[in-house]
Order: sequence, then C-alpha cells, then structure tokens
Amino acid sequence: MMSPPLLRRIATLALAALLALSTAASAAPPSWLSLELTDARTGELFALGDLEGRTVFVQPMATWCSSCRRQMAVLRDVIEGLDPDAYAFVGLSVETALAPSELARYVDSQGFGWTFAVSTPELLRALTATFGFGAANPPATPHFIVRPDGSVGELSTGFRNAEQLVAALSEAAALE
Repeated sequence: MMSPPLLRRIATLALAALLALSTAASAAPPSWLSLELTDARTGELFALGDLEGRTVFVQPMATWCSSCRRQMAVLRDVIEGLDPDAYAFVGLSVETALAPSELARYVDSQGFGWTFAVSTPELLRALTATFGFGAANPPATPHFIVRPDGSVGELSTGFRNAEQLVAALSEAAALE
C-alpha cells in the first residue's frame, strides 16, 4: 500500500500533466485563422493565419461606427512608426452584407491604408464563439492581437491611445 504523501505526490504530478496538456491544446492557433477573407482594396484572398510570423492587430469595425473611426485614426499614426515586416493590421467589417468595394471607398476616404476585409458570417460566428458578442459590437472598439506564433490574445474593448496600442503590440511580439 502506498503512503498518503506518495499518493498526494502522484496525484499532484498527474494534475500538473493534465494542466500542461490542456494549456498546450488551448495555445494551438484557432481554426478560424484559416478562414478566407477578401482584401477590400485588391480583391485578393487571404486568411489571418497567412500573416503568421508577424504580430497582427485585428479590429472588428463598421463603417457607421464613430468609435471605430476615432480608434482607427490613432491606429493610423501608430502604424507609421512600426516595421511592416513585423506587424500587420486588419480592419474587419462586421457588416457581412457590405460590398468590399464600399468598404474600400470608406477606408480610402478616411486615409486608412492598411488591410480591410468584410467578415464572412462564418468568421463572425467563430469570433463571437471565441470572444463573446463583444467581438461583433463595433462601438465597444473591440480588438485582439494574433501573435507571431499564431496564438491569439484576449479580446480588448475600449478606446486605446497610441502609447497603449504600441505597448500591447510590443508585449504580444515579445511573447513569441
């Protein structure tokens, strides 16, 4: 018969092994990173997972959303100071029925020069399954970061100033 201390030690090791497996499984990139999107300006197909190796800032947004426009104006200034080989930015319209050409006209008129796409209903469902309905609520200024290894950070909401955005991007890049 095993002694109680030995049984506790075995149980502790078993629990640690299960937690390690669980953490490793949850750290795997989500399958929705491979869902195809269409670049609103170029018409080229891409997936968020295609940007692996870079830190990717994703902002779900809408053309009618003044909070989004305000956040993206700050983001425009942040982007100018970052290495495009290390960072990518994607504006993801939650207006699933919006024509990509309409989105392109809107972002061009605002001077937002990074990649924009209209979310597919499938991707929007996957984002809300992952992050909750806040991911589809543009006035809350939702955003998340995909790290260079393909792992995804938490959904953040609320306006962020330039310093906060740079700090979040730098932290995500360093977690690689």
